[in-house]
Amino acid sequence: MASTEAFTVRTEPDIVHQLDHMAESLDRSRNYIVNQALKEYLQHHAWQIEKINQGIAAADRGEVVEHDDVMREMEELIERKAQGKA
Repeated sequence: MASTEAFTVRTEPDIVHQLDHMAESLDRSRNYIVNQALKEYLQHHAWQIEKINQGIAAADRGEVVEHDDVMREMEELIERKAQGKA
């Protein structure tokens, strides 16, 4: 089993109540639920941060699409959709 480290989190009573209710409903500990939530949160935000960093790096390399080009493409897509061609 992996080693663990304790830390304290302060939160609103309603969140604690919801957490306890979920833990009881799933027959899991509060600790288990919090760890699962933290893992999901970290995975989700790590993905977002990586995509943001990739976008910044692309912009730094000059790999961008001009605003007018984007707007023109969007207008064409909207027009095709309005005509039932999309």
